[in-house]
Amino acid sequence: MNYKSLAVVVLAFIPNALLLAQRDQGYQTLRMTSAFTSFPDSARTNGFLDGDSVFRPAAGHYDDSSVLLVTPLHPRWRRKVDLIFWFHGWHNNIDTALQFYGLARQFADSKCNAVLVLPEAAKNAADSYGGKLRRDGDFRNLVGDVMKKLSAARVVPRHAEAGHIVLACHSGGYSAVADILAHGQQEVEAVWLFDALYGRLPVFMDWIRTDKRHRFVHWFTNHGGGTDEMSDTLMRELGLQHTGFLLTDEASLKPAMIRDNRVLFIHSPRQHNVIINDPDDFELLLQNAVVIRCGGY
Repeated sequence: MNYKSLAVVVLAFIPNALLLAQRDQGYQTLRMTSAFTSFPDSARTNGFLDGDSVFRPAAGHYDDSSVLLVTPLHPRWRRKVDLIFWFHGWHNNIDTALQFYGLARQFADSKCNAVLVLPEAAKNAADSYGGKLRRDGDFRNLVGDVMKKLSAARVVPRHAEAGHIVLACHSGGYSAVADILAHGQQEVEAVWLFDALYGRLPVFMDWIRTDKRHRFVHWFTNHGGGTDEMSDTLMRELGLQHTGFLLTDEASLKPAMIRDNRVLFIHSPRQHNVIINDPDDFELLLQNAVVIRCGGY
């Protein structure tokens, strides 16, 4: 897989600037660490020659266990708190992804009664490896750590539990999502891929077919280095297995299509790095998610 043509422009980003502005923008952030994120992991202890053929040492690339939490300012929590996990792709980290794709802004504008969770993956590297998320139960434990942090910070009620879970990602983040579906030992209700179907098709297929309540969206382009071909393959397999889906072009997409179709493929003529926030397609999925409460607290 060659992602060289997919590099994003990484913006200079100062986390404190976000902290100063976040309340005016309708959200707040918390930071935490967890032993159940992707890294550090033994397979990258000695560094790694990544997809750009650049050797990335463990320090600065595979040693960060940070998790960034984005919460609404005035939620109306129930006993269960819905969680939306976002996994960034190549050449990014949780801070650049939040900034470049406007994830927190879109989340705030959607008025979702949920928490947006960004666990760090391979940092500023061309590497899709999911690290410790390939361990059985690791993701379930990560969810537990997130809920403990939210409770300790008094963001959610003391005895709140994790509710519905959505996994979302861009590009190379697909592998971490697949690892969670295969090994996470935690129920996941929805998966949203943004130009991110590069492989692991049996994992996604099994998850789609396991439960008719599972909802899957792949928003893909012809500029993603093979995501269009993988989408065609998965759609053929779904047809052979008599599993219904809808394929639509982006210009014809209506919100009802997102709400009414359990499996949805959206083809975009745009470029790989602009389908998330130009316009705000992450917000569009949030507002029509069905499995979580959005559009008003």
